[in-house]
Amino acid sequence: MKIAVVGAGNVMFYDEGVGVYAQKYLELNYKFSKEITIVDGGVLGFKLMTYYQEFDKVIILDTITMKNDKSGSIYNIPADELLGLGSYKQNAHEVEIVEMLEICSLLDKMAEVQIIGIVPEDIVEVKYGLTQSLQDNFELFINTALSELKKSGVEANRVGNYSLEDVINLYLNPRKLYYEEN
Repeated sequence: MKIAVVGAGNVMFYDEGVGVYAQKYLELNYKFSKEITIVDGGVLGFKLMTYYQEFDKVIILDTITMKNDKSGSIYNIPADELLGLGSYKQNAHEVEIVEMLEICSLLDKMAEVQIIGIVPEDIVEVKYGLTQSLQDNFELFINTALSELKKSGVEANRVGNYSLEDVINLYLNPRKLYYEEN
């Protein structure tokens, strides 16, 4: 089974970057029992179609806008259920993710897509990092992703000691990671 984990979002807009931080956190801290592809999806939008078609399972880590729910709440939603949630499409990349799911659902081959989303507090302010409510729930967000991988037969072993703060700082100073690895 070919599996991709895609972190979606934009690290420049505060909580909007949680998916990207999560994929980097997984990449730096875990070794997986099976080969999986971990992707910094950023705001890929239409380029996500490639993953939906070439992989058997795609897990998208992202913010999710749910009306009347508090920030930090976590959802694990299959794509077919997501398509029925009109309230999800609140920002540009959420719209693109759903549009690609809708288009790919009409094609012959489509991956099983699971959205692991966390309700943001602030996706407007231009600021690196995460609000306190997302920081407080980041570990649960990661554990939800690891549980979803486990359902597909992928075990994760912790091998790194990077904290969320370390990961956020890597986006402020990307050369730091390069020098640590080389």
